[in-house]
Amino acid sequence: MSSAIQCLYYFPPSTSMLYSSSITCKTSVKISISCCSSAPSPVTVVNGNADKRAPERNEIRLGLPSKGRMAADTLDLLKDCQLSVKQVNPRQYVAEISQIPDIEVWFQRPKDVVRKLVSGDLDLGIVGLDTVHEYGQGNEDLIIIHDALEFGDCRLSLAIPKYGIFENVNSIKDLAQMPQWMPERPLRVATGFTYMGPKFMKDNGLKYVTFSTADGALEAAPAMGIADAIVDLVSSGTTLRENNLKEIEGGVILESQAVLVGSRKSLVQRKGVLDITHEMLERLEAHLRAIGQFTVTANMRGSSAEEVAERVLSQPSLSGLQGPTVSPVFSNGPVVSGYYAIVICVPKKALYKSVQQLRAIGGSGVLISPLTYIFDEETPRWRLLLSNLGL
Repeated sequence: MSSAIQCLYYFPPSTSMLYSSSITCKTSVKISISCCSSAPSPVTVVNGNADKRAPERNEIRLGLPSKGRMAADTLDLLKDCQLSVKQVNPRQYVAEISQIPDIEVWFQRPKDVVRKLVSGDLDLGIVGLDTVHEYGQGNEDLIIIHDALEFGDCRLSLAIPKYGIFENVNSIKDLAQMPQWMPERPLRVATGFTYMGPKFMKDNGLKYVTFSTADGALEAAPAMGIADAIVDLVSSGTTLRENNLKEIEGGVILESQAVLVGSRKSLVQRKGVLDITHEMLERLEAHLRAIGQFTVTANMRGSSAEEVAERVLSQPSLSGLQGPTVSPVFSNGPVVSGYYAIVICVPKKALYKSVQQLRAIGGSGVLISPLTYIFDEETPRWRLLLSNLGL
């Protein structure tokens, strides 16, 4: 028997509840649920370990997405950081990283990675920021360790039709001021984000809204008459445009990409978690900083290292990360008089221009090689993490 779930959110001006919901099924059974009430619930359901302390176990657990593009991109990033994940049997959910023998890798659905971080069954995880917000729901134990792993870019956005009553609606403010939305005729929104969607609507003054989940592509829901709008993840926006939908000003709920997230309890209480996190963070930062960067080496005549450096720094594309490295050239023992080698780091987009500028100031024998890692003295994200942990 098929069923549809529909939740009605009505936000009165003064109440201790964030929202209430009504679930109506085609079987004519109606269940009312009150959420976030000030009254204590008689029954508490916890997904995983309910202890506020980090559970007693020796192994340190890293949760990774089990399927899809996010899973493939995560494994590729870890491999590029010399942290290859080895899975003996593709049907198993547990794997290892030989470079960090104390860590267990657990493949889970992204939402379960977040839930098990909250419950204490995982210590670290890599998922999308949207997943952290939707399933973490503001839990203070979740802490973002690296907020920009540079894959999985998307945005959680509200989209409405381009036609009909929405033709001249171009902002969230316009949408909220439409007179159509009443208790008997609320704005109908199809979404899988049943935490962030209602919160966003409430925060933006939309009082009469129903939320429904739908199987398959949400973009078809308005055209089918199932919903007036959708809240979904958007990458390029092509699918929205092809289905005559549009994003509106102020309608982006969250800019998202892959992040490294951890359990605050585990980082503080469990032995070894902080050390492993430090190593992972340094590897990630060094690799991500090196992406698209090239080392350029060239020979150049000059009266002194200082004079050569001054000539190099006169060109805007040759400053490198912290300035050029200039050293004398040796040839089978003695220093070659008047010749110096310079080494700089340049981004890919400025590579050819940098070569041209080197030639213009007397550079020759230009060698170019891609960078794999750029290690700082200490990554700023590590200092920020320690500060957030109160350490």
